[in-house]
Amino acid sequence: MFWPRKGFLRPLRYLKMRILRLTASPHAVAMGVAAGVFVSWTPFIGVHFIMAFVLAYFLSGNMVAAALGTAAFGNPLTYPFIWAATWEIGHLLLRRQNAMAGQSVDLMELFHKLRFNELWKPVLEPMLVGAIPPAAITSVVLYILTFYTVKGFQVRRRERLMERARLHLAHPARDTPTV
Repeated sequence: MFWPRKGFLRPLRYLKMRILRLTASPHAVAMGVAAGVFVSWTPFIGVHFIMAFVLAYFLSGNMVAAALGTAAFGNPLTYPFIWAATWEIGHLLLRRQNAMAGQSVDLMELFHKLRFNELWKPVLEPMLVGAIPPAAITSVVLYILTFYTVKGFQVRRRERLMERARLHLAHPARDTPTV
């Protein structure tokens, strides 16, 4: 009843093929994906797509690839791991291991009353600082992987199209419909 008919990995395969079929250069596609992945590590969930578009624009990346990279990397399945990692890394970098021990933050009240200045120090600052190292590492790794994957896909696709064109030119009568 809860198992998808075509499997759980189908959406990921779709995103992969959508990225590979973009007509932009391998650099633009890879830079867009890297921008989306980088932004997904930040704690600013409501504006990830906008941030990815701006970053991709300044880095000459593809906007569609940035959106796909953001959606593929930052999603409800990955956010708990991203938040836990950025929280821990941020506290390590800011040297706040025991500074928050025993203290509680009422996030619902702070969000309800829009007290972002009180939300910054205990929550957003460590998560933002902690996001920078893993965001840099994963976006560089995914840039390299995406660049070479897209480049290879585009070369193979171009070769297939050239072969199809050669066959069409060699045997034009086959492709002409008879009446």
